[in-house]
Amino acid sequence: MASKDPERLKYLSTLADQKTTAVPIAPGQQVLKIANYVVRVKLGTPGQQMFMVLDTSNDAAWVPCSGCTGCSSTTFLPNASTTLGSLDCSGAQCSQVRGFSCPATGSSACLFNQSYGGDSSLTATLVQDAITLANDVIPGFTFGCINAVSGGSIPPQGLLGLGRGPISLISQAGAMYSGVFSYCLPSFKSYYFSGSLKLGPVGQPKSIRTTPLLRNPHRPSLYYVNLTGVSVGRIKVPIPSEQLVFDPNTGAGTIIDSGTVITRFVQPVYFAIRDEFRKQVNGPISSLGAFDTCFAATNEAEAPAITLHFEGLNLVLPMENSLIHSSSGSLACLSMAAAPNNVNSVLNVIANLQQQNLRIMFDTTNSRLGIARELCN
Repeated sequence: MASKDPERLKYLSTLADQKTTAVPIAPGQQVLKIANYVVRVKLGTPGQQMFMVLDTSNDAAWVPCSGCTGCSSTTFLPNASTTLGSLDCSGAQCSQVRGFSCPATGSSACLFNQSYGGDSSLTATLVQDAITLANDVIPGFTFGCINAVSGGSIPPQGLLGLGRGPISLISQAGAMYSGVFSYCLPSFKSYYFSGSLKLGPVGQPKSIRTTPLLRNPHRPSLYYVNLTGVSVGRIKVPIPSEQLVFDPNTGAGTIIDSGTVITRFVQPVYFAIRDEFRKQVNGPISSLGAFDTCFAATNEAEAPAITLHFEGLNLVLPMENSLIHSSSGSLACLSMAAAPNNVNSVLNVIANLQQQNLRIMFDTTNSRLGIARELCN
């Protein structure tokens, strides 16, 4: 037993030496004039810096590549990387990406088509190359090299998928991060890369309250949680439980999403929250753009706090996470809205505006989501 001690000590020293992998995050509005949050990563060898959108509801990563039709001027240059590898239709990764197309016989490059943002689409070729996240290098990372885009919603420098599927960053990294990551999103008005994406269990908050992550086999990429109710001020909003309950068959329930901007509830739930909020706010109510509950900013001090009740966890939203202001500053608006009235309007989405300056931890190994206060502006 004693003779095995040196090996044991070597193993323990590797644990002690583990450092936090923290990838910088910035509001896309300040960097690329888009509403999503972006992470600073490098692709290829030598690394080419890209500002990729952080998206917890997508699995595949993709970036615009040189020669892309309809892409922005900043593209990844595959020919400049010494570690680029191609993938054909015979690779297991090809069938893991949504929208792939392959001929019935023979081998060819793995192509795929995806829609994004409701009004845009892309075509891409699946490739492999090194990705650098802070000081970590993941060799052979599989992602899409975009050939063409249509519409105006495709992130100009690509997207980093952090969903739960087999081709997402967390799945591809395997044991490297133990299925754990977290992020702190700075205020959307903050300019600097002051937020962070922390990868792996090292450096995560020691004491963090958690709620179970639920899995939907029909929508396997999404992070579902059990939202049990909502309070406005001291009033628990009367919401029938069937309007919040998780149902894998219909897709109903609540997800945490980094790619949606404002939290959206199914219409009956939103109307109940909104009506109670209006009752507790002084003065006349007006609308502004997507927001239907605006009031004079001078009455903001009287605005009630909104609490999201999850299983085992209550989140009291800070005012900056529940109100948004007109550009003139004269109006304050409830920064939530109803889900669109269509066939997919069964899903409640807790969006990035409501996640500002919070550490949101995803532990896929233990199927739990944690939330802790953290200022990262």
